[in-house]
Amino acid sequence: MSTLDRYYNYIDGAWKGADTWLVVADPATDEPYAEIAEAGIEDADAAMAAARRCVASGALSSVRPAQRVAWLLAIAEELKALTEDAALVLCRENGKSLEVARGEFEEAARYFEYYAGMADKIEGTSIPLGDDYVDFTSYEPMGVSVQIVPWNFPPSICARSLAPALAAGNAVVIKSPEISPLAMTFLMTACERAGLPQGAVNLLCGKGSVIGAHLVRHRDANQIVFTGSVPTGQRILRDAAERATPSVMELGGKSAAIVHADADIEQVIDSVKAGIFFNAGQVCSAMSRLLVHRSRLDEVIERARELAEGLSIGPGVDDPDLTPLVSRDQLEQVEAMCRRAIEAGATCLTGGERVAGVNGYFMQPTLFTDVAVDSEIFQEEVFGPVLVIHAFDTEDEAVALANGTEFGLVAGVFDGQLDRALRTARRLRGGQVFINEWFAGGVETPFGGVGLSGFGREKGQEALYSYVQTRNIAVRVKGA
Repeated sequence: MSTLDRYYNYIDGAWKGADTWLVVADPATDEPYAEIAEAGIEDADAAMAAARRCVASGALSSVRPAQRVAWLLAIAEELKALTEDAALVLCRENGKSLEVARGEFEEAARYFEYYAGMADKIEGTSIPLGDDYVDFTSYEPMGVSVQIVPWNFPPSICARSLAPALAAGNAVVIKSPEISPLAMTFLMTACERAGLPQGAVNLLCGKGSVIGAHLVRHRDANQIVFTGSVPTGQRILRDAAERATPSVMELGGKSAAIVHADADIEQVIDSVKAGIFFNAGQVCSAMSRLLVHRSRLDEVIERARELAEGLSIGPGVDDPDLTPLVSRDQLEQVEAMCRRAIEAGATCLTGGERVAGVNGYFMQPTLFTDVAVDSEIFQEEVFGPVLVIHAFDTEDEAVALANGTEFGLVAGVFDGQLDRALRTARRLRGGQVFINEWFAGGVETPFGGVGLSGFGREKGQEALYSYVQTRNIAVRVKGA
């Protein structure tokens, strides 16, 4: 008999086990931490059927919108009550620090509060067509929203899509990441306690190539929301094309910050710490390239190296500056990219390999210079604590370097001259640009990319309209 704690799938308002259980490891120790029921195709079909029944019944869409407001606010309160227990589970399964894990659940609750405020304000318009007609529009829910969640911020990214989907009256089937699925179950507990209608939310843990692919191709899927890697996103889009299923895609990035000559270096270094070392660099919008005016290059390199070599490293439960990567595979991928960069001639200022003598998946904070702009380490997402520092001489060169990848998620500008900062920001290719603080913004600000970073927007008021479709009704008035 297993002594590991067990977690379950949530289907049609009930918790469900399985014949097969997936073991989830603790990234800080490389030891088994817990196990979760592995969903099969029958489970996926049951979840989709439950969501379809919920949609057909109108349990979410036909009620007064104020009822959806009440449900979402209740979910937020339940999440707050669960935060301490849930954060410890997230820390242990994912590797992130306890402080970051708590913040993730606080952010998840905030998503439900924010979209609760919009759930009763989804209003159509009246269109004048003369006295012979009455014409109006309404925003209708998509129906069944299939949402595939990544492993780097599972509860937060799940809430980011789930909250607006519910606010708009959709039923949702969620596929959790198999290497970090446990903490997401607390969101289902919050939904259950809040009294959501049966089938409104469903959570499945299973292999993406099996369960994820099945959900994407399912005839009852009215929408697909995906955050993750470019290759997986491309496969999903090919499948979605078969039924022309509308999709929202957030596919990562290779984001650059431009440091102009008049930048405040304290602001830059604070943003380096957050931008590339937060969550061990496992952030789609990480600051993975730092483009520095040549007049400040030596200063920035010295300060960045001092920062990197002074970071505390350890298990998330100890709240260090740098936590482990999520898995052995991820550690090996990051280390291999660093090794190839060195072999290609890049200068590794510090780091470049895993932390020796420990059992967990710890990667040293890593800085590169002397990197060719067409090299892998400059062009491709690493998803680890690895920063490339590169010099520029002119504003045009800086913009060309920043825009010179296939990605376009976020970008940043650091400059004491606000006119130049704004001018530069407008020229950068990306859905969100930070000025003088990396990760400026919040739940209220739209987020999403262009190019290989995907399409559609999450967060903010704009995201809500990804979860509805416009219907027009035109009435010929009798006797007019």
